[in-house]
Amino acid sequence: VYAKHQSQDVENGKLADSNNGTVAVDDDIAATTTRRRRSLKAKPVRVLLRRLLVMSLVAAVLVGLGAVVWYFLGWVSLVQLVLVAVVAYIAAGNYRWFYVVFKTAPRDLRALFKYIRLLIEVKSFQRKDVTLADIFRQNVKRHPNKPCILFEDQAWTFAQVEEYSNRIANLFKSHGYKKGDRVALFLENKPEFVCTWLGLSKLGVITPLINTNQRLSSLVHSLTIAKAQAVIFGIELADAVTEVLDKIESKVALYQLSCSSNVGLTDQKFHNLDVLLKDVPDTPPQITDKLGHHDCIVYIYTSGTTGLPKAAVINTSRYIFIAGAIHWMCGFTSKDIFYTPLPLYHTAGGCMTVGQMLIYGSTIVIRKKFSASGYFADCRKYKCTIAQYIGEMCRYILAVPPKDSDTDHNLRMIFGNGLRPQIWKEFVDRFNIPKVGEFYGATEGNANIVNVDNTVGSIGFMSRIIPAVYPISVIKVDPHTGEPVRDARGLCMPCAPNEPGVFIGKIIPNNPSRAFLGYVDKEASEKKIVHDVFQHGDSAFLSGDILVADEFGNLFFKDRTGDTFRWKGENVSTSEVEAVISNLVDYKDVVVYGVVVRGQEGRAGMAAVLDPDETVDLNKLVEGVKKTLPSYARPIFIRILRKIDLTGTYKLKKNDLQSEGFDPSKISDNIYYLESSTGVYGKLTPEIYDKINDGSVRV
Repeated sequence: VYAKHQSQDVENGKLADSNNGTVAVDDDIAATTTRRRRSLKAKPVRVLLRRLLVMSLVAAVLVGLGAVVWYFLGWVSLVQLVLVAVVAYIAAGNYRWFYVVFKTAPRDLRALFKYIRLLIEVKSFQRKDVTLADIFRQNVKRHPNKPCILFEDQAWTFAQVEEYSNRIANLFKSHGYKKGDRVALFLENKPEFVCTWLGLSKLGVITPLINTNQRLSSLVHSLTIAKAQAVIFGIELADAVTEVLDKIESKVALYQLSCSSNVGLTDQKFHNLDVLLKDVPDTPPQITDKLGHHDCIVYIYTSGTTGLPKAAVINTSRYIFIAGAIHWMCGFTSKDIFYTPLPLYHTAGGCMTVGQMLIYGSTIVIRKKFSASGYFADCRKYKCTIAQYIGEMCRYILAVPPKDSDTDHNLRMIFGNGLRPQIWKEFVDRFNIPKVGEFYGATEGNANIVNVDNTVGSIGFMSRIIPAVYPISVIKVDPHTGEPVRDARGLCMPCAPNEPGVFIGKIIPNNPSRAFLGYVDKEASEKKIVHDVFQHGDSAFLSGDILVADEFGNLFFKDRTGDTFRWKGENVSTSEVEAVISNLVDYKDVVVYGVVVRGQEGRAGMAAVLDPDETVDLNKLVEGVKKTLPSYARPIFIRILRKIDLTGTYKLKKNDLQSEGFDPSKISDNIYYLESSTGVYGKLTPEIYDKINDGSVRV
């Protein structure tokens, strides 16, 4: 019974049980649990107040002592005494703390002010127990005729989005769907995408947002783990649905959407959603279920870089916090026009940008698929003021030949995650970008940060002055296993400045900024939680990413745990090597990983480069890696790919490449190896492959 209730809690957007506790059935135990949660929630505030009190007392004592010295010895003696104390403190090497405070106080205080405004807004929504549809409806009332979604040559107003979403809600209500049911959405970017899941949320129906690149087993997996009772899909994806008809339950209802009433069904098993919506009222649905602020609205799947996607639970509270955090921290306004070519089934596009429209009444511009050459052309066409990027997009855009119109735009900021430090300045200078809002975060996580002061290469910061306000940290981990390193008390150990470690966010239940809702899969959720972090009984979300914080608290991405491999007794960061090689091969797609060589300790570096026309200059490449990479980090093997699989967020899939290794008899692509005698890349043949494995050819 407990497991059943626990599963329902996760699916309805309630907290993943991070402590594996037993269910409290006794009123006293429940009250104790509530008090403990309130205590955890209030702890950062209490710590801050306690520090301020101590500092005030110390300041009062020092002022009192100064007054005594002044009274008995005069002001000259007081000045001399202060100067001696300051010189002694600096001589002891403690001046750096003052320097750090001086450098970071403006940043931290500005961010604190924005964070407080965010919390006030979040608390207000929480207190009113509003849904996302409620908030959007207020924006519709304010400006019904304002452009809401711009797509190709279409311009949907706020009123039109509201009316279409109401039709969706009324139709599915008439078909018997109710709060807690799950209707999957398998649709390319278009205005109907947002309207559909928004309409379903008005019934309390949860919408799993399915990656449109998924086919066969991965598509079946996503529908199965979400326990979808119906699927709404675009006509352009009808073939993908047809392929898995025999693998999904026959009772799953299938609704085809063509966004045109003139297009017929591709299969008689499908319902024609366009026709069904014609005669449905566009007024708000009348429902009996009570909808609230903590109800789940969508499942957003992880990108699937390390296996099959996992469905992360997103409730209204979480959605508002994600969109609100980037809004306040980056300084967005309701007058901004946002451009996103990102897929709307992921958090970046579907929450961060769409959320600006739903919550703050901004206009958004969406595109069916990303185009490097069309990125700034679209920004000019729609007069966008904010543009979004992710992953490798900036590198693709930078690879487009320069034009006179590169700086002809109205952008005041770009925001996203994945802008590599190696191309950051070049991109900003070429396209005249005033500000970059680089952020870091995971769909399911609570360790989310933003670069608020334009620091090149930084993905955000953690305060060195008031860390308790937003409890995130970088902890020491074993470089081989990724497991946290613990001290004699069994607690995690924070990293020193410039020391790499895994990024974590403290879990505080019922606090939107600190909660961890986890995945639909309970077991997968538990793997992302680390217990007994800085005190026994606490817990934190384990990001799995290796970051470095400098002495000012600026955070920089290093690698993902598991992506670092060891060669010649040294750790090799795949992301750093990928960035270097990509620059050397004219910004082509590159993925770096370690492969096992028989008889060798560790893994040899291998770089797979997407180059269908084989235009890569291997001599230029080898000279470049010799100049920029230490010997142990230079790839031993180069694989020239004719094609490469990317996730929907333009991340590279490396598991399959890694498992294929470097055997030329099993791989159709050309493979080259770094000859130890000549120092150049030579063609790897089956004969040389055998000699490398028997040790007669050294690598």
